[in-house]
Amino acid sequence: MEESATPLTLGPTGAKENVSLVNRSCENLGCYMVLKDAEKLAIGSICLLAGPITLLENAVVLGLIAATAALRQRPSYLFIGSLALADVFASCFFTTSFLDFHLFRRSDGPIAYLFKLGGVTMAFSTSVGSLLLTALDRYLCIHQATSYKVLLTRRRAVLSLLILWSSTIFISLLPLMGWRCLTGLTPPCSSLFPYISHGYLASWTSLMLVLLALILGAYVLILWKAHRHEASMANIQGAAGTGQARMRMDIRLARTFGLILLILVCCWLPALSFMLADVFVVLTLTQQRAFAFCGTLCLVNSAVNPLLYALRCRELRVELLRLQQSLCRISVCKKSTEDLTPELSSKHDNDCTTISEDGTPGTRSTQLNSVSEVVSKQ
Repeated sequence: MEESATPLTLGPTGAKENVSLVNRSCENLGCYMVLKDAEKLAIGSICLLAGPITLLENAVVLGLIAATAALRQRPSYLFIGSLALADVFASCFFTTSFLDFHLFRRSDGPIAYLFKLGGVTMAFSTSVGSLLLTALDRYLCIHQATSYKVLLTRRRAVLSLLILWSSTIFISLLPLMGWRCLTGLTPPCSSLFPYISHGYLASWTSLMLVLLALILGAYVLILWKAHRHEASMANIQGAAGTGQARMRMDIRLARTFGLILLILVCCWLPALSFMLADVFVVLTLTQQRAFAFCGTLCLVNSAVNPLLYALRCRELRVELLRLQQSLCRISVCKKSTEDLTPELSSKHDNDCTTISEDGTPGTRSTQLNSVSEVVSKQ
């Protein structure tokens, strides 16, 4: 199977024989199922590990934002919620589709396969789009601090999310609506995705590269503005110690954004590079296998996003701590109720009720302001 799946170069002497060989080897999509047993085990383990973790992390973020009225009103957290929702879809669609195709070797028809691929395309496109909206939100907060709340209202944030999700759903359904390879599974179809034309693959890959470039540009402008602000503040105050402390804070900000961009580029650039190369050259069997591994890095990025964007926000961490403390109190009360006698159990329940109504964790008063609160005070 592997020898028959090797990409072929259609020369003038053997074009007919090569085309017939491609048709025969791809009759059940076999030429796209290129992984060996060891590679299936490694990549399958990554998917089975990263998929549930991604789903759990982003579901917790969505639950915290949905359960907190104050967070739901802020554009920053709406964008983070959109990112979490997109990554939830990515963990479901990508994991099931990838394992079903490469590990269990299910050969779907064009409609079924393109529908599954459309779900993966929609999830990843919306995830990167939400990252761009988050970067633009931070850019406006830094560069337009005084008019931030006027420029980015909740209504505009919701409208931008509706446009984003509508656009990505439409783009992901284009192959189902007819923009697919007209020659079936033979060239010039993609050697990475069945039934996908080079035109659609080039367009989607270019769109993702443009989004990544805009994200990179937004964070570079944020760092430039922050550096200028810190340097000017140090000159105005004229205190060497304070100036050095401010510069160290500026460096920490650069390190944080540098880590975000490094992870984003390392997870997305390899897969996008293979897709772009597939448009212009015939990929070898080894390159197809390498792309399968690079595809899992996109899922890893969805698993890392909650740690980089959501749980780094102090307010979300405080809400998570409140939820954990509430669950602990419920667990302690239930355990104590089961161990004590009925009379003492009744008294203990009343005590627990009093604690839950009147007691407040000490960390509630230590919340830091979010981006929106900082802007409002300015």
